[in-house]
Amino acid sequence: MSPEFHLIHSTWQESQAALAAVRRTVFIEEQQVPEALEYDGLDESCQHVLVTDAGQRPVGCGRMKADGHIGRMAVLQGYRGQGIGSAMLVALLGVARAQRCTEVYLHAQVSAIPFYEKHGFCVSSEVFMDAGIPHKTMCKSTGSPGQDPGETAA
Repeated sequence: MSPEFHLIHSTWQESQAALAAVRRTVFIEEQQVPEALEYDGLDESCQHVLVTDAGQRPVGCGRMKADGHIGRMAVLQGYRGQGIGSAMLVALLGVARAQRCTEVYLHAQVSAIPFYEKHGFCVSSEVFMDAGIPHKTMCKSTGSPGQDPGETAA
């Protein structure tokens, strides 16, 4: 991610308008996900990441539930391919390690599976439909509790 972008860790209470703006554009408008499915009432209990551009406009977001479920990963169309999604995923993996989660999982849109595989996620389910979009569950170990992500297990 280039220095013109800024990633912050946030809560729904702190950044609701910015997080919702990105998700509305990507999921509701672009992918036609029904609004009732997109806003599931779980955001207030999640850890969020938000990426803004040099003008402080929100361009990407993601969240993680307490059980290690990463989701709602979204980058505005004009900003894709610039490392924003990777930076958000790495940040959420850091949150998982800090919370001592030893494994994380996500429901990847089938078209995004190669992106997650590059980050060490493995497919762990058959295809299922979510909001009319084909998905697969993917998981990844975050290492031993308390282990530095740069260390290798002995």
